[in-house]
Amino acid sequence: MRTKELMLYRDMEEEALLEDMTFLMEQGNGTQYEKEELKDKLFDCLHRLVDMADRFGFEGNLWHCYLSYLLVNSENAYSTACEIVGETGGSINQVALHDFDVFKELFDYDLLELEKTLETSSVGLILEYQPAEGRGKVFNRRIRDRICGLARELAGAKDAEDFKKKVTAFYKDFGVGKLGLHKAFRVEHTEEGAKIVPITNIAHVHLDDLVGYERQKQKLTANTEAFLKGRRANNCLLFGDAGTGKSSSIKAVLNQYYDQGLRMIEIYKHQFQDLNDVIAQLKNRNYKFIIFMDDLSFEEFEIEYKYLKAVIEGGLEKKPENILIYATSNRRHLVRESFKDKADRDEELHTSDTVQEKLSLVARFGVTIYFGKPEKKEFQKIVTTLAARNHVQMDEDELLLQANQWELTHGGFSGRAAQQFIDYLLGQQ
Repeated sequence: MRTKELMLYRDMEEEALLEDMTFLMEQGNGTQYEKEELKDKLFDCLHRLVDMADRFGFEGNLWHCYLSYLLVNSENAYSTACEIVGETGGSINQVALHDFDVFKELFDYDLLELEKTLETSSVGLILEYQPAEGRGKVFNRRIRDRICGLARELAGAKDAEDFKKKVTAFYKDFGVGKLGLHKAFRVEHTEEGAKIVPITNIAHVHLDDLVGYERQKQKLTANTEAFLKGRRANNCLLFGDAGTGKSSSIKAVLNQYYDQGLRMIEIYKHQFQDLNDVIAQLKNRNYKFIIFMDDLSFEEFEIEYKYLKAVIEGGLEKKPENILIYATSNRRHLVRESFKDKADRDEELHTSDTVQEKLSLVARFGVTIYFGKPEKKEFQKIVTTLAARNHVQMDEDELLLQANQWELTHGGFSGRAAQQFIDYLLGQQ
């Protein structure tokens, strides 16, 4: 097998298994190695394939699923050039075609030959593998299905050109690597710097699920659509009362526009020191990234807002055009103000400068959207709409009476209180 001739698809995650399997394919005749030694290596490889099936939820031909996993996770010069935009030009196409020819040989190899050579009947178990129901800890079902689907398509490729066409189409439709396959991410601080980690279980909320706030949602989607189309767009600050759907609106935007190349990175204020590192990892990709800062606010003694100001606007390096910042806050001005800022002139000569420095963070958000608590009639509309969606069987007068009693002890009128009330009713059924 020609895996050592690969030029683009090198240093891949889980590559050690590929090396061991190709070794078996090349040495399977048993002339140089003891048959028991080769059999032991084969069963170790089968163990790793089954373990991957358990972790990722793979089914069918596990060898083909593994090879497809390598292809969709390899972020190289060809795959990253093709993500979202599709076929690219230049000599890189010939380099990719060479590598895909090698992969096609791996796909076409009949693993049952190893069964005959090593006198075992276990290889066939991984060629039509059925996973346990609900398994898969790393990928959700949507991603698992895409990889298994690609494996089936590539198994039927006529030649290397057809193989290349199918892989390139996958890159265009779904992207490559963790940034392509997943919607949302969090940030971990490591000794090597910021690490972007996929979030595999996210809320599947959609804009239509949020009752009311039509003007706010329209303003948010208009800015997001301009961003995705490459037009000028602004950082967004959603502020207002608690439980009014600020965070849910941003999550819904991600779900609505994910297929158009939108991705979201969640980051907290104690991680602002990693912002520059995160941006450096995102700026040369073809996706559009929203850096999401939920419940953003600063106390007087906290200075992290200065890091954020520098990242948004004011540093020497221009913020990449494929990155925006969306934040939510219960505070209009983000940084807590006190009478000391305005009245205590004994401590600082130019008190207004201190106030302006704190307020200048908000000025860096070109779009600000206010989410206020609903009035009683609006709250009741939210309750009745949610009740109908969830098939709550109750007389409307009784429903609204109980909803009004609920809000008195659960923070007043808000979409959150309405949803919690409906969840309570569903739990009683």
